[in-house]
Amino acid sequence: MIHDVAETEFMAQVVERSREVPVVVDFWAEWCGPCRQLGPALEAAVTKRDGNLDLAKVDVDANQSLAASFDVRGIPAVKAFRDGEVAAEFTGAIPPAQIEAFLDQLVPSPADELVGAGDEASLRRALELDPRHAAAATALARILLARGETEPARELVEPLVGDFLAQGLAARARLAAGEETAAELERGFAAWDAGDPEAALEEFQAAIANEPDDERRDLLRRVMVAIFTELGADHALAREHRRRLAAVLA
Repeated sequence: MIHDVAETEFMAQVVERSREVPVVVDFWAEWCGPCRQLGPALEAAVTKRDGNLDLAKVDVDANQSLAASFDVRGIPAVKAFRDGEVAAEFTGAIPPAQIEAFLDQLVPSPADELVGAGDEASLRRALELDPRHAAAATALARILLARGETEPARELVEPLVGDFLAQGLAARARLAAGEETAAELERGFAAWDAGDPEAALEEFQAAIANEPDDERRDLLRRVMVAIFTELGADHALAREHRRRLAAVLA
């Protein structure tokens, strides 16, 4: 739905409505050239999403206090509301491709929805729709690794350069495909799959301390970094094991 919104309607049509579907707010003015450039492109992109989000257009000249309350200092200014709060925003006229990317973060794509299902068939279909969907690739790789299909798993995730989880899974596939997998690695992989990162990291710390081969040590490091990524940079367990890993590699 695309509609004009005034200050008196903003709470109901934007803030409260955003608890049901994301609402994108376009702060604009008639005299603003970039607004006239952005507006039609934004409306077209929202229309394509078939009712999965709303677009509310706020004329800043007619709603100056509303614009001031959201710190609108330049227009066009676009703010996306979700669950009653601003979830994303940008200022200025941006190209259609960037508009699409902005809206994509608000509304799950068909591939995103398939990843949410989590089963192998859905993950494979997600990758058919979006061959570089990192979440689909990593989730499917974990299923394949758990049943010993190391090479297909590696091929899925190794191209995802810059994704620490994907590169960790690729490293795991290479380690598991070796001639001999150390007991610590097998226990570590099992613990990781079982959702026990603490036990997994302890096993990998032992494995990397006992590993004489520099290449395999680097693969182990990448596996541990993948677990740190899953935990989050500020997680106490990640901080502790990053420190221990740095000491071992020093």
